[in-house]
Amino acid sequence: MAKKIYLTLILCMMILGVSAQVPKYEVRAVWLTTLNGLDWPSVKATNPESIERQKQQFRNILDRLGQSHVNTILLQTRVRATTLYPSRFEPFDGCLTGKPGRDPGYDPLQFAIDECHKRGMELHAWVVAIPVGKWNSIGCRQLRERYPSMIMKKDDEGYMNPENSQTAGYIANICREIVDRYDVDGIHLDYIRYPENWKYKVSRSQGRENITRIVRQIHQSVKSSKPWVKVSCSPVGKYSDLSRYPSRGWNAYETVCQDAQGWLREGIMDQLYPMMYFKGDNFYPFAVDWAANTYGRTVAPGLGIYLLSRGNDGANWPLTDITRELHVLRQLGMGHTYFRSRFFTDNVKGIYSFVERQFDTYPSLTPPMTWQSSVRPIRPQGIKFEESDDLLRISWWGAKDQSGAPYLMYNVYASTTAPVNIKDARNLVARRITQSQLAVSRNDGQHYYAVTAIDRYGNESDAIQSSQPKRQSQVKWLKNDGRNLEMPPRDPTMEYDYLNITNMAGNVMTIRAMTDKNINIRTLPNGVYNLNAVDRHKRVRRIGQFMVKRDVEF
Repeated sequence: MAKKIYLTLILCMMILGVSAQVPKYEVRAVWLTTLNGLDWPSVKATNPESIERQKQQFRNILDRLGQSHVNTILLQTRVRATTLYPSRFEPFDGCLTGKPGRDPGYDPLQFAIDECHKRGMELHAWVVAIPVGKWNSIGCRQLRERYPSMIMKKDDEGYMNPENSQTAGYIANICREIVDRYDVDGIHLDYIRYPENWKYKVSRSQGRENITRIVRQIHQSVKSSKPWVKVSCSPVGKYSDLSRYPSRGWNAYETVCQDAQGWLREGIMDQLYPMMYFKGDNFYPFAVDWAANTYGRTVAPGLGIYLLSRGNDGANWPLTDITRELHVLRQLGMGHTYFRSRFFTDNVKGIYSFVERQFDTYPSLTPPMTWQSSVRPIRPQGIKFEESDDLLRISWWGAKDQSGAPYLMYNVYASTTAPVNIKDARNLVARRITQSQLAVSRNDGQHYYAVTAIDRYGNESDAIQSSQPKRQSQVKWLKNDGRNLEMPPRDPTMEYDYLNITNMAGNVMTIRAMTDKNINIRTLPNGVYNLNAVDRHKRVRRIGQFMVKRDVEF
C-alpha cells in the first residue's frame, strides 16, 4: 500500500509539473555494445589508417555522450567468450577486425579507458557471463575443448553451466584479469543468470544459490585486488511478483534465479542496472520496488530507448513514454541508463535533445561508495591563477588521499558569488581530472572558483576557495544567430585540416570541415565556446570565441 501511495504522489507531481532538482550525484550511463559492432566499431582495424578511424569513431561517441552529461560508460568487454583486450584466457572478438581471434594492432580496452578518463567519465568493463556464443564459434569451441563439462548446448548456442563448480572460478578469473591489468572503474556483469530456456534439474532456491555463488566469487576476486572497483550487474527488470502487479512470468528471482536485491543486501553488489524495458504498470510499480530495496547501494534502471525506433518488434514508442520514466526515476532518487548508445546518440525521436536540453542540463558525479570507504581526502591547497589573452589557468597543490586508493582526482567549480556552492551541480566546471591544474576559456564576466579532491571511492574533500573573483577581459565574439556560426576570414598563414568546437572545459563538442562558410550550431546548448583549427599533427590553434544565448532552444 505504501508503495502505491508513493507512486501516486510522484505521478501527481509530474502532472502538476513539479520536477526534482538536477542532483549533484546521479548515475547517468549507457550500454555501449560491441557485439557485431552494434554501437562500436563500424570501422574494422586492418591497417594504421583504419585503426585511427576506429579510434576516432569511439572519441566521437564519447564527445557526444559527454555533451549530454553521461558519466558512466558500460563497455562490452567480454562479448561471447571473446574479448576487447589481449586476454590470456580468450581470443579477440571479431568486431574489431572482422575476423575473430585477430589482433587489432592496439589495445582497445586501454584506449577506451584513457579516453573516458580524459573526459571525467567512468568506464565499467561489461562482462557477458553465461552465454559463450554459437556452438562452433571460436570462443565457444576453445572453451569446450578445454572444459568440456563446463559448457552446455541449447539449440545452436553454448552456455557456461551455472551448476558446474568450474564456472564461478573461470568467470572470476576473467574479471580479475581485467581488474589487475586495467584501471577500470567497475566490472559490470550481464546475463549472470540461468538461460530462460534452461531445463532445471535443481530447485529454484538451489538455482539462486548457484548464481549467487558465482557472484560471491567474482566479488571476492575483484575486491581483493582493487576494493574501489565497483561490481554491478544488469538483472531482469522485474525483481519478483508484487502484491498487486504480477510480473507475468518474467522476473529475476523466480524465472532466471537472480536474487539481485539479495546481492545488494549481502553486500556483494555495489550497483544494479535493471533492464526495465517496459512501460505503464509493467514499469512504475517495479521501479518503486527497486527504489525501496537498494540497501544503501546505487540502482540506475535501464531504459529501452531502442523501443522508440521503428522496426524493433513493432514497438515504435512515443518519446513521452521514456521522458515520463526518466522523471519518475529521478523522483525516486535513482539514476538512469540507456540501451543502447547508438539509439541515444542518433537522437531517435528526439531522446538526445530532450536529455541534453531539458533533463540532464548540468553535469553530475557518480554517488560515492560510502559502504566501502567513507574517509574523505584532505582538501587541496595553494590555488593560484595565471591569465592570458585566451585562457585562465588554475592550479593548486595536490591533496592527500587517506583511503588507500592509488591516486586522487579533482573537481573544479565556478560561480559569480562567493563562496562557491559546491553542492550545486550547476557550478561544476570539470570533474574527475587527474592533473592539479585546469585551463578554462575567458569570458566577459567574473567568477570565483573552488577546487575539491575526490578519491577512487567517490569521497569528496572540502573545497579550497578563491578569495577574489577573476575578472575577465572583454572578448570579441564571433557572430552567430543561435542556428549558424559565421566563419571569420581564413588566415592564410595558418595551415590546418579541420575545425573543432570546444566548450569551457576544453571538451570537443563537434568537428567540422574547413570548407564550411557557416557552421550549424543548433545542437549546442547555451554557453561559451571556442572555435579551433587543427592541423594534421593534431596541433590546435584558437580562431575565436562565440557565445550561444537563445531565448528559445531549437
